[in-house]
Amino acid sequence: MPLIKRYPNRKLYDTGARRYVTLEDLAALIRDGQDVTVVDHATDEDLTAVTLAQILLGEEKRQGYLPQSLLAGLVRAGGQTLSTLRRALDVPLDLARQVDEEIDRRLAALVHRGELTVEERTRLAAKLVPPPPGSSAEEDRLRALLQARGLPNRDEVQALLARLDELSAGLDEVLARRANGQ
Repeated sequence: MPLIKRYPNRKLYDTGARRYVTLEDLAALIRDGQDVTVVDHATDEDLTAVTLAQILLGEEKRQGYLPQSLLAGLVRAGGQTLSTLRRALDVPLDLARQVDEEIDRRLAALVHRGELTVEERTRLAAKLVPPPPGSSAEEDRLRALLQARGLPNRDEVQALLARLDELSAGLDEVLARRANGQ
């Protein structure tokens, strides 16, 4: 795990590679699956979360890839733990699944009442309800659609949620230490 020292002039130094790095360099390391630790050179205070926030801010300025609702949720969370925010992020995913199930249930009811044929139901379902995950055509279509709009795919969202869990655990630990006067 790369150890990055942050100096008072805000320069970042990778102690393992023995070179100065930029926030973009750190973002590339993280995208490559590496965990990094950023500490203050003088005090050894952990600045990893602050630095990750700076990376996200830079990405947002350049690409605007985070939904406004997520950013507003971060602001609203304030001093609360990130686990609250993670639960809030799970709600839209569950809602989409519920909508798909309701569409499927109503189409089945129309077939049962004789108002739709099985073939018509299949055609409508293909247009209204996405095929189950794992269908390569659907995966390719969704991947292209997300990429065209600059949105993260499922793997990226899962990685973000995993990182939120890690940050939440770290934040809970820091808050517990502060509460105990350490």
